[in-house]
Amino acid sequence: MITLSTFLKPVLRLSADEFPKIAARQFGVHDDIDRVWQDFAPVAHTLVDSFWTTVDHPRFATLVPMLDASDDDVRGVAYEGAGMGLSLLDCLLPHKKRLAGFLAGPGRDYKPLLYIGAGLALPRMPVDPLRVMARHDDDERWLILDGYGFYHGFFTPEKSLHQQVRPRRITGYAARMFDRGLGRSLWFTTAANTQRIAATIEPFPAARRGDLWSGVGLACAYAAGVLDEPAMRSLVTAAGPDVDQFAVGVAVAAEFRHLTGHPAAYTDLACTLSWGADSAAVARIATAERKRTAPPDTTTPRYEAWRQGVRTAWSARRPHPTTAARTDR
Repeated sequence: MITLSTFLKPVLRLSADEFPKIAARQFGVHDDIDRVWQDFAPVAHTLVDSFWTTVDHPRFATLVPMLDASDDDVRGVAYEGAGMGLSLLDCLLPHKKRLAGFLAGPGRDYKPLLYIGAGLALPRMPVDPLRVMARHDDDERWLILDGYGFYHGFFTPEKSLHQQVRPRRITGYAARMFDRGLGRSLWFTTAANTQRIAATIEPFPAARRGDLWSGVGLACAYAAGVLDEPAMRSLVTAAGPDVDQFAVGVAVAAEFRHLTGHPAAYTDLACTLSWGADSAAVARIATAERKRTAPPDTTTPRYEAWRQGVRTAWSARRPHPTTAARTDR
C-alpha cells in the first residue's frame, strides 16, 4: 500500500540505524559507542518508528493504541515520535491542527514529550519555531525549543556544538531552551561518556554551561539508563559548579516519568545521586513547585520560574559549596 511515508522517507532519510554512525562521525570510532548504542537502540527505533506510524496513521483512534502498545520504558519516547509526526503533518496541512488537538485530547498526559518531539521535527521544515510555539499558550510549549536544539546538536553539531552557534532567530529565553536540547543531544552522541560530555561543554561560555548540563541531566535520568552507580556519580561530579542545573534536569525527567506512570530504575539512580532522594520524591517536589509557581516579573516565563523553584528546593535539600554564592542565570 502506498502511504505518505512512502514519499517522505527518501526525502527525510530518517533512520534509527544511522544514529550510531552519526555519533561516530562526531567523536570517532570507539568500542564504547558501538556497545552503548546497543542499549540506546530501543529508544532510537521507538522514536523513528512512532514518527512514521503517526505520519501514516494520524487518526487519534488508530494512533493511540499503536503508541500505547510500546513498552512502558519507551512509551514516552513513542509519544515524542508522535509529536514529531503531528508537527510535520501540521506543517504540510496547516488547517488540520493535529498537534493541538492531540495535546488537548489523548496525548495530554504526555504533553512535554509531544512538545519536544514537535520541536525535533521543525528544522526539517521551512518554518519559524518561535511562530509554532506562539500557537500554544501553556507553560510546556517552551520545550519545542528543547527539541529544536536537540536536532541541531545531534544532526548539525559542526555549528551548534563545535562552533557554539545558535540559529540567529533563537535569542532570549528561547536560546536557553535551545541549549538544554543541545545538552540532551550530548547524552546520545557521546554514548553517555562523561569525559566527552565534559570536554564538549567546557569550551562554551560559562553562561551557557548550566543549561547544557541541565539537558544532560534530563537525558541521563529519562532515556536508556546505561550508567552504573560509579559512572553516574562521576557524571554528577563532572557537572561541577553547574550541578544545580544538572539536578533540575534530573527533576524534570523524574516528573515526566511519574506523571505518565512509567518510573525507571535509572531515574531513581540519577535522583539518588543528585538529590539524595528517589525519583518519586523528586517528582513530588517538582510537581509541588509547579503548583505554587508564579513568575517573579513580567520578563520571566512561568516555565523558567518553575525551574528556579525546583533549583531552590534542591539547594535547600542539598547545599553545594560551588553553588552557594551563585544567583539564578
